Amino acid sequence: MPKTNLTLQLDADVIRRARIVAAKRGTSVSALVARELAELVDEDARYEEARARAEALMREAAHRGGRSWRRDELHERQAR
Repeated sequence: MPKTNLTLQLDADVIRRARIVAAKRGTSVSALVARELAELVDEDARYEEARARAEALMREAAHRGGRSWRRDELHERQAR
């Protein structure tokens, strides 16, 4: 997949600390950011897929019950 440049503006301290983390991991700040963003969008896609499956299951589920409760019944009150 072709790569596209992205410009970010970050606090100098964040950039400095990111460079340290990248050096410890033997990679670049760009690679760190790319990996984190890829994980974020993958996680979001999995969430949306799971949500769509859950909504489909709820739509297709057999109707259970159907009784309408009155407020007095729920609070064990007697009508006078």
